[in-house]
Amino acid sequence: MFLQVKNLTKKYNNIEAIKDISFSAEEKEIICILGPSGCGKTTILQSIGGFIKIDGGEIILDGKNIESLEPEERMTATVFQSYGLFPHKTVIENITYGLKFRKYNKKDALREGMNMLEVLNLKGYENKKVTELSGGEQQRVALGRALIVKPKLLLLDEPFSNLDTKLRITMREELLKIRDHFNITMLFVTHDQEDAFSIADRIILMNKGKIEQIDTARNIYLNPKTEYALRFIGSANIDNGFYVRPEAIKISPDGEEAVIIGKTFKGSFIEYIIEYKNSKYKMLRLNNEEEFKIGSKIYIEMEMREI
Repeated sequence: MFLQVKNLTKKYNNIEAIKDISFSAEEKEIICILGPSGCGKTTILQSIGGFIKIDGGEIILDGKNIESLEPEERMTATVFQSYGLFPHKTVIENITYGLKFRKYNKKDALREGMNMLEVLNLKGYENKKVTELSGGEQQRVALGRALIVKPKLLLLDEPFSNLDTKLRITMREELLKIRDHFNITMLFVTHDQEDAFSIADRIILMNKGKIEQIDTARNIYLNPKTEYALRFIGSANIDNGFYVRPEAIKISPDGEEAVIIGKTFKGSFIEYIIEYKNSKYKMLRLNNEEEFKIGSKIYIEMEMREI
């Protein structure tokens, strides 16, 4: 494996922020660490990047133990949530900043920087101050500054949190292109399921400093291993240790009777609340399917699965 994290542990004031975290990543894989605030995901990222001292465990990158190395010695690069750009410097000065620590002369650094601007569709922006740029442009500058030092592993902390919905979609596509262009492995942290589902090859689902499940988005959604995974990923109707996803409740003339007691239009689909055998369930239907009124009797089929 290209990246191996073994039994990673970090304590703050004798409280374990993360405990015995173990996972691996293949070359060119995009791994997402997903979970709510305070679950330990950023601690993992900072541990791998070398920004905090760990209390136990190993971090092996491309066959080399790096847990005792300084950040600049690890062949990793980090894009922070705040981007961490220098507001008084130009775009090209920000992007080439890390090269001065790699003993590049000014001419070679400028050439590398201009090449990076072209890759990131920022050509013509080199002399602008970063304060003049949009959020998406600033993020591309931050990515350029991280990538220009040719890291083996790119770490991203909540990379889309400061972007509006349309820009998030664009930047997800940009990250996939960057992965393919630079043949780089990525590890990114987010609390947003849609971000994780959109670009991650695999997801590490975190809860209170521990890993709940590691798998593809599809497998976590369809085969959650714990009730936490079931509740955190998507929506589910849960009843006495069994569950059914709202979209898995089907209309069938041979089904059992239920009553529509609520409905909400949500764009591409309609969310219904149905009463069935004295219990309430959410049911989803595409908006181009037959629409039901509140009070309507319907006939449904559903298969409850054990958690």
